[in-house]
Amino acid sequence: MGLMTAALMLLFIPAHSADNSKVNPFAKKEKIEISAEAQAMILRLEEIKAMDLTEKTKSEKKELRAEVKMIKSDLKAENLNSSGGLYISVGAAILIVLLLILLL
Repeated sequence: MGLMTAALMLLFIPAHSADNSKVNPFAKKEKIEISAEAQAMILRLEEIKAMDLTEKTKSEKKELRAEVKMIKSDLKAENLNSSGGLYISVGAAILIVLLLILLL
């Protein structure tokens, strides 16, 4: 029995000792394709961030803020800034579990 265990351990040790330090398991495998419109919006946001706002009037600053909000909402609509996940609150999860228990 001990000999069999030792043989099995020797078979599986080399699989775990391989040098995988260069591979990042958390790196995203897929690259997101960004449309030309989205790329233009991102460039516009960078331009606005690089601007010197001390020379702008109040109304110009207000227009820039509105433009930034609009661009961010458009990008969010294209799912470039969101994870696309489904979030359920704890209360909703408890309610679902209770309904499943009562109905089944």
